[in-house]
Amino acid sequence: MSSNMKPIKLYSHAGGPNPWKVAIFLNELDLAYETELMQFPDLKKEPFESINPNGRVPAIEDPNTGMKVWESGAIIEYLLETYDEANKSGLRYTSGAAKWEQKSWAYFQMSGQGPMYGQRAWFTFVSYTIARLLMTYCQHTDEIGDVQYHPEKNLTSCLDRYGNEIKRILSVINAHLKKSGRPYLCGEHASYADLMFVPWGWLTPAIMGEGFADEWKKSYPEAWAWQQKLEERPAVSKAREAREKANAK
Repeated sequence: MSSNMKPIKLYSHAGGPNPWKVAIFLNELDLAYETELMQFPDLKKEPFESINPNGRVPAIEDPNTGMKVWESGAIIEYLLETYDEANKSGLRYTSGAAKWEQKSWAYFQMSGQGPMYGQRAWFTFVSYTIARLLMTYCQHTDEIGDVQYHPEKNLTSCLDRYGNEIKRILSVINAHLKKSGRPYLCGEHASYADLMFVPWGWLTPAIMGEGFADEWKKSYPEAWAWQQKLEERPAVSKAREAREKANAK
């Protein structure tokens, strides 16, 4: 990229996977950026709400274009269309069936993997953690907003519901890769759609519990091998190392 490019600001959080999804693409495109790790209470007030009305991360501010973009899928589209119009990264299939196949998988990631994995994470451990963090950072309980702490334990029906959805999603990916005989979702090389799945994959064993990595390898071997190949990419490794460093603070 041009040495005159100003760093893009990525609003992120140490734990959540979606900001690190964006970081992967910033790394893949070799774009200069700086990360601001946000605390939950600051997401629901100004100045952040003027960047993302939904009060969530990720969001970006691009000083090179004056654009503010939020929602991880929209940010990824923006980065690819703005900074990789010629597709030098090779992360897009630009014609034929693969062009639309990658869009289908990208939307499946956003509508399927993200929400289902996120709900399993919530009922596994996130609700308690968020509530305690909010009570630490907020002076009054009415500042907590729409985040509710559920005191119930052993929410078996919830855990089963979303755990089964995770297994179903892995089975969809596994069956597709096996049937197509291809290493990636849309062809012989990774597309942006493949990479969008990676960060929730990092968290899957923790979300699903001890021993699930072995079950993933055994029951969904093609999906496991696909995840491992994606994790070997330097841009992915760089993002994961940054996330681990942020969580260690």
